[in-house]
Amino acid sequence: MWAYVTGNTIQEIIRFPKSMVINDVRHPRTIFTAWSWTELNNIGIYTVEPGTKGDDRFEITSSPTYAFDSVNKKVTTTYTKTDKALADSNAVDEDGNNLLDADGNQIINYGLKHYAKEQAKRTAHGLIKRFGWLVQRVTMDSSKTIPSAVTTYCAAIRTDCADICTAIDNAANMTAFKALYQDTYNYDSDGEITSVNTVARVNRWTDDTNVQTYER
Repeated sequence: MWAYVTGNTIQEIIRFPKSMVINDVRHPRTIFTAWSWTELNNIGIYTVEPGTKGDDRFEITSSPTYAFDSVNKKVTTTYTKTDKALADSNAVDEDGNNLLDADGNQIINYGLKHYAKEQAKRTAHGLIKRFGWLVQRVTMDSSKTIPSAVTTYCAAIRTDCADICTAIDNAANMTAFKALYQDTYNYDSDGEITSVNTVARVNRWTDDTNVQTYER
């Protein structure tokens, strides 16, 4: 992106090259790609340095604000990042009164912890339901059994889900909550990732290698 600046005031943020009239001179859109930065700066056009947005999983990012840096001849971009709520809260109107649904029940603004636990439960369900056909087989043919490896695996997945939900509940603040999603890595001498050191708690589920043959 580019910015058109007069004095120290940003007049316009330019997202795509376009024809512009500056000081009574019409410049074609090609100046944005053909001219040097010195030439562009001479007519008041400067580069826009991108800012860092928040992580949409955890934060709300504001609309960008721009500031002209006359020393470095560029426009900087800044975002305000606000943590999303971790806990549930009652929905209220502009006067602070509780909002109720058509049945008179309190409307809830669900926090990140609620959605994280719901996702854990969906993941656990998806991992277990792959073996549902074995239950159906036993129902149709009592001589059949569910392999112990599958029974053990499904129990482990249910334990994983409970442990993840407990970890989510126990996250005292946003830093602790984010840590549940952050893998740690091993690096070589050049700073390149060589392997995963620790899989984040919300992503860590019992290995299914020894039950994959039973999956449908």
